[in-house]
Amino acid sequence: MATGYCNGSDMLLYVGEKAIGHSTTHTSTLTSETKEHNVKPAATAAKTAGLWKGKSVTALSIAISAEGLITYDETEAGYKELFAAWKEAKSISVKCMERDTSATPYLEGNFVITSLERVDPAQDDSTYSISLENDGEPTTLDETAIHKTTV
Repeated sequence: MATGYCNGSDMLLYVGEKAIGHSTTHTSTLTSETKEHNVKPAATAAKTAGLWKGKSVTALSIAISAEGLITYDETEAGYKELFAAWKEAKSISVKCMERDTSATPYLEGNFVITSLERVDPAQDDSTYSISLENDGEPTTLDETAIHKTTV
């Protein structure tokens, strides 16, 4: 099992069967939508007990964003492939996993591309950023696959 701090370069984001190419960063955001419950306290409870709201989860969602460098000789999922996937306007298969430590993703499912941005500054590297949101329940959401030893 790995020890010490997790190196972000060990964490990979795949779109389809290819890892995101020349990626500089990716972020996974897990969100819970909640509903508040404000009820009168029991007759035997202190009056201040009614000041505390309860919450319940009503929906779960996942958003993933990534950034990378654009290169002419990309062999992984680069801007050109992401552009083609966006143009199709369909769900795409996405997975997150660790490099070389497990063949098992800890997050996998269908996502839609909600934005794809390209930045071409003068005399500097061209970059892209992509935002994805889950399309239904993930097929894999497994915390035991995080920091898993090689099988």
